[in-house]
Amino acid sequence: MTTIPAPALEHVFDARIAVAVPYEVGETTAGSRRVIAITGGTVSGPGLAGRVMPGGADYQTIASDGLTQLHARYVIEAEDGARIYVENTGLRFGPPEALERLRRGEPVDPALIYFRSAPRFETAAPRLAWMQTSLFLATGARAPDHVALSVYRVA
Repeated sequence: MTTIPAPALEHVFDARIAVAVPYEVGETTAGSRRVIAITGGTVSGPGLAGRVMPGGADYQTIASDGLTQLHARYVIEAEDGARIYVENTGLRFGPPEALERLRRGEPVDPALIYFRSAPRFETAAPRLAWMQTSLFLATGARAPDHVALSVYRVA
């Protein structure tokens, strides 16, 4: 039998996504809900460069143990004007005191927080069609006014 190769990661881009102050929905049966508006940002890297368009949002559910489930939806506009719809689903978790500081909008050392996601992309641009036929993983860090993501294609 042929050995199946392990996947490798290829860096595609880094994003700095500007965010507004969260809207707290409150405690629901699913956990604490909040919505965070995406107000803009930048994208740069070997596979994609452009800007994050305002108008998206990150929809979060926070469990009683602090595990945050993230579901962000937004649009990237590439330097040539091509637009890419993004759905990014992930998890964020860490020590309770660090998570509470994040929730209050305070800076936290990213090394303390597990923040991983799996973005999916849709585009009408033929030159970016490859983004629809691959899997991607991202690592992230939350700052008071933005989210930083490093996005990798699973090769």
